[in-house]
Amino acid sequence: MVRFVYPKKQYCEIYLTNHSMTAKTLMIQGTTSDAGKSALVTGLCRVLVRWGVRVVPFKPQNMALNSAVTIDGGEIGRSQAVQAQAAGLEPHTDMNPVLLKPNTDVGAQVIIHGRPLANMDARAYHDYKRVAMEAVLESHARLQKHYDLILVEGAGSPAEINLRNNDIANMGFAEAVDCPVWLVGDIDRGGVFAQLMGTLAVLAPSEQARIRSFIINRFRGDLALLEPGLTWLEQATGKPMLGVLPYLQELHLEAEDSLSRAPGTAKEKAGLRVVVPVLARISNHTDLDPLRLHPQVEVCWVRPGDPFPPADLIILPGSKSTRGDLQRLREQGWDQVIYRHLRYGGKLIGICGGFQMLGRTVHDPEGFEGAPGASSGLNLLDLETTLAPKKQLRRLEGRLSLEQALVTGYEIHMGITVGSALKRPAVYLAERTDGAISADNQLMGTYLHGLFDAAPARDALLRWAGLAVQEAPDYRLLREAGIEQLADAMETHLDLSALAVMLKENA
Repeated sequence: MVRFVYPKKQYCEIYLTNHSMTAKTLMIQGTTSDAGKSALVTGLCRVLVRWGVRVVPFKPQNMALNSAVTIDGGEIGRSQAVQAQAAGLEPHTDMNPVLLKPNTDVGAQVIIHGRPLANMDARAYHDYKRVAMEAVLESHARLQKHYDLILVEGAGSPAEINLRNNDIANMGFAEAVDCPVWLVGDIDRGGVFAQLMGTLAVLAPSEQARIRSFIINRFRGDLALLEPGLTWLEQATGKPMLGVLPYLQELHLEAEDSLSRAPGTAKEKAGLRVVVPVLARISNHTDLDPLRLHPQVEVCWVRPGDPFPPADLIILPGSKSTRGDLQRLREQGWDQVIYRHLRYGGKLIGICGGFQMLGRTVHDPEGFEGAPGASSGLNLLDLETTLAPKKQLRRLEGRLSLEQALVTGYEIHMGITVGSALKRPAVYLAERTDGAISADNQLMGTYLHGLFDAAPARDALLRWAGLAVQEAPDYRLLREAGIEQLADAMETHLDLSALAVMLKENA
């Protein structure tokens, strides 16, 4: 028997029979981090848009170093920006009212409603969560006034019982707003039935009752062989299985935070090798996605201890702790690799924190990233950076100095950079310039995240690095195709009748 294959239009018709409704809230929680919560919310947002539902994504608390600038000039997790795209919306700070950006193993910058509040260690933030919950509930209340359904993504797992007190990310939020929960587990990791049953077992009775259904994610193989386990789980818990989502081999969805440890795929047509040192506090590594997906570009991530391969282009990515990552870069000997790369005619790009590293000095007199002090940069560009309390958050559009190519992106940084190198800017914006390009045309730096998103800028930069671009996929279309692929899978493999019924209740 094969179940969980459903006609795509069935629930759209159920929903459209009565479109007048009050706002509902549905939460997606996971048995582990990376169980598929972000992808599930993204796909369901697009499904609901197809149904004609005014849906909005929401994540009460996100811990991530991949972020985005919103239409109201704030900062939220990158995954919520992707979910907003799936919902046909501009990203807004109410979609992710609390964002934590780790800058040490025990501390993070706390961002409330898109604006930096303070750096806190784990204990201080745990106590602060009572206040943070107020911001979460304020955002939720505002969204209720404008949408039919608030689709909520949990964080980590509700089974983290050590974090239950003052929880705002999972069951604490669900209990506060009295919403149902769907629980997703990742079968690709193994032990999915133990994941689901174990999570249920450690929850309080009221929280157990709040979980209405299960979803299994990333399944490969014969579904008939899984059937006995599905039947057992439903009988043991009394809760239905909404479906089993297949492992989507070619899916591209921007990562919420962590960089995959899976090795890159060799490309037969690769004409350019890009090497990226993986810094301890690497941020917005999604900047490299358009290159990673380019058929003629091989992107190699180099982690501490790995051999550093020959490169045509080295990219120093963003960092949440520029001085700390500079130190680690030197400890790995990567600074000497970079100098040798340049001596042999290679190209180098520094983005945001990576741009700051290219200068003479990075100053942090007030200790925004750690102990107050200054660190010597790579001394490749004549500039200095001083970290300052005001974070620069802007969406930008301009022209590269290379070929005057159109470039779009966004700024997220706390540094003020000065120096004579800025007289040769990398980017021309409407009212100012950004970054620098060296006199010998070998290296450039910019604060602009999303540098490769726009095809004209990406192609100009690849030509500058030595690739005669012949195949130029549209990254924005690839991102949209990934969202559509997710939505198709969910309409095919999930029983969404419960969602349609929920939307009709109290309409």
